[in-house]
Amino acid sequence: QLQLVESGGGLVQPGGSLRLSCAPSGFTLDYYTIGWFRQAPGKEREGVSCITSRDGSTYYADSVKGRFTISRDNAKNTVYLQMDSLKPEDTAVYYCAADSSGYVCTDEAVGPALVYEYWGQGTQVTVSS
Repeated sequence: QLQLVESGGGLVQPGGSLRLSCAPSGFTLDYYTIGWFRQAPGKEREGVSCITSRDGSTYYADSVKGRFTISRDNAKNTVYLQMDSLKPEDTAVYYCAADSSGYVCTDEAVGPALVYEYWGQGTQVTVSS
């Protein structure tokens, strides 16, 4: 069964850092664009960041620009989301997703989410003092 597995979530104080990992089960990420989404209780799912397979281009939502960094290590078959200067409003369940169509992760957006083919189960990030 093809799926993604996220890890690295947890509880952190405001201003702290976390690094999320996204690893596939059953396939390699080399030819997939990877997107990170998050969803807080009572809010819509938000595209946070993405990185293309084509040339490693990245996109960041304005809400995380300058604080989050996405990267991919094809040798380790893993994509990372380094989250620094975390704020309480970053609290959410974070999901990674994989797309092979090439039609996502543009200069303007991560999504649309429905185009992404594979999703993880999510990892909780809580930013609180």
